[in-house]
Amino acid sequence: MTLRLHNFFRSSTSTRVRAALNLKGLDYDYVAYKLRDAETHTQDYLRMNPSGLVPTLELEDGTMLDQSLAIIEWLDEIHSMPALLPEDAAGRARVRALSYMIACEIHPLNNLRVLTYLEEQMGADDVAIKAWFAHWVTTTFDGFETRLAADSQTGRYCHGDTPTMADLCLFAQVWNNKRFDIDLSNWPTISRIFAALSKLEAFQQAAPPAQPDAA
Repeated sequence: MTLRLHNFFRSSTSTRVRAALNLKGLDYDYVAYKLRDAETHTQDYLRMNPSGLVPTLELEDGTMLDQSLAIIEWLDEIHSMPALLPEDAAGRARVRALSYMIACEIHPLNNLRVLTYLEEQMGADDVAIKAWFAHWVTTTFDGFETRLAADSQTGRYCHGDTPTMADLCLFAQVWNNKRFDIDLSNWPTISRIFAALSKLEAFQQAAPPAQPDAA
């Protein structure tokens, strides 16, 4: 199966999907877009993804998949190993909950279009935007850290000793945090898991600085 990933190197949602593809051992064509140049708002891109967002995963038959968590779950259904969701229902619910904390609580408030709106429409300067970003990360990471630290199901990674969808989300978010100099020292479990993920080749290759459009 030939896959094409339409994405942006610094997009955390794109980073999640790159890591998932790498963990599954799937080759894909990397198609880069510059978000600040509105390259995902062209007619050609909007035909693929009417939301004008990244990532979009293009399948060999022309099917277009969007929304990173939906793409990741599709990958897990089509290419079951290594599994990104646990076998048991309670485990899957836990991993999804951790994933959604980042994908639904942090990302929607801190993605590029929101930060751009704050700057262009609300007059926020760099200091205010950084404070906004850090506030929403901290609000969720405090609870995320508590859940990880208190739960025996937390292992080397967010859920046990193999990476799951929750780790894809966490890894990508921490990389996004680096742009705003957010210190992980208040969240030792998160910091430990990120360090462990960063040693894995699949995650190293998915990290923003490793992408061809990062130069």
